Amino acid sequence: MRSAGFRLCVAVAAPIVLLAGCTTHPGDVGAGTAATVVVPAAPTTVLDVAAGPGAAIAVSAALFRRSPVVVVSTEGDAAGAMTASAVAERLGVPMLVFPRAAANPPDAPLGRELARLAPDTVLAVGTDGLRAALERVGPAPVLTVAPGAGGAEQPTDLPDDLPVTKRPQPVDLTVLVDTTHTDTTRTDTAAATTARAAGARVVTVRGTDPRADPDTIAALRAHPPTTVLALGGGFGPASKLRARLDTATRADQLPGGGQVLLPGRRLVCLYGHPGSPALGALGEQGVERAIDRVKELAADYAPLSDVPVVPAFEIIATVAHGSPGADGDYSGESGVEKLRPWVERAGEAGLYVLLDLQPGRADLVAQARRYEPLLRLPHVGLAVDPEWKLGPNQLPLEQIGGVDAEEVNRTTTWLADLTAAHHLPQKLFVLHQFRLSMIRDEADLDTAHDELAMLIHMDGQGSTGQKSATWRSVVRARPEGVAMGWKNFYDEDQPMLSPEQTMAYEPTPLMISYQ
Repeated sequence: MRSAGFRLCVAVAAPIVLLAGCTTHPGDVGAGTAATVVVPAAPTTVLDVAAGPGAAIAVSAALFRRSPVVVVSTEGDAAGAMTASAVAERLGVPMLVFPRAAANPPDAPLGRELARLAPDTVLAVGTDGLRAALERVGPAPVLTVAPGAGGAEQPTDLPDDLPVTKRPQPVDLTVLVDTTHTDTTRTDTAAATTARAAGARVVTVRGTDPRADPDTIAALRAHPPTTVLALGGGFGPASKLRARLDTATRADQLPGGGQVLLPGRRLVCLYGHPGSPALGALGEQGVERAIDRVKELAADYAPLSDVPVVPAFEIIATVAHGSPGADGDYSGESGVEKLRPWVERAGEAGLYVLLDLQPGRADLVAQARRYEPLLRLPHVGLAVDPEWKLGPNQLPLEQIGGVDAEEVNRTTTWLADLTAAHHLPQKLFVLHQFRLSMIRDEADLDTAHDELAMLIHMDGQGSTGQKSATWRSVVRARPEGVAMGWKNFYDEDQPMLSPEQTMAYEPTPLMISYQ
């Protein structure tokens, strides 16, 4: 069985290729010699390497051309890692990690990186055993430093015969590090240390999407990055990461924080049309009381949810009509200015808003475009009710309508492009469904738009048994990875489920609406 070091050989080689065309920033020679640091030429670079000793090697290979000293600790030695980190940053040199694998010959990744850096001295932080192992690897003399007190501090005195070094000049480079599972016993510490030692700015991300972490957003907005190096393949590809960074630095945050809707929050919605009690609970009161009411509903779910619960309005923007109307589409479109007071007041109160389309015979994209002024707001998404999407010979209430995946895909492409063009946070796109025929060719739905979060909303009514059967059918038919939503009906459900009963469904609904 090969060691972890051998498995990382290919991944570590890639960063060296990326250095073609890099800008070199040699340190000043005088009171000491600085390591030679390079900055990747590409605006955005993703190092596809997993956490472990190879991560530190990859960052060293990407940022250092040569270093007079290299600091090394042992994998799994938390105290040694903390001291090594402090020393490496003080000296401005790379920090590497000796793998725990039994055999680490000179031609293993660590040995090759030490040879490439051509140090005058290798500084081993840890036991005499580490020194002996590094001497076998070569290629430079090895000095030893014991971990500081409790491993939390660097030693006061370094070896007298250690070469004098000075820190490299700061470079215009932001390094992204995923800290989801990082602690001081992991070698991700060495990768971040090496980046800081090179003069780069390290920004931590909980996960690999900078839009999802409010702290990361704040750090990026304080110093918008020009050149970025991301540690971990999950950040990539580079084009996607660059678009996400543009959003993080320019877009507003969503209700509940961050710029990614799902799965980091749960929406609890009041559904209906302003001033029309017959169309749903939202229209049973004015906007202020509706806000209070949905906040009370959301509060019932907060103790049951593992993610923040955000209150929301789902406003029916176009209502299916029994007559064709002047435009012949059997759909009555509310004016933007009629809806704006509700939409804007909801945003001020911390609510998310969905504009729901009952399109009749209208084209979905054409109807959605009517509401572009509202959809440009950061807290507004789009919902489609295919029940009311009619064919040329269909009439409302006489047939259950349906929509082709092709028309949905045209709509989501338009909405994603709008979101990107106006530097908006991710938008929610909802498809209602209680019969499989309502979404034709469902497997062909395009769910890959990074600007959108897609959700299938099961809004069947009736007995608990009927709704459970519909739920199972809709869940099985949805494309992989698409979130699910659930609707509770005050009058039609027999009985209406409690929050605890609603949350018991699998997958747990990420949008729960009340009509």
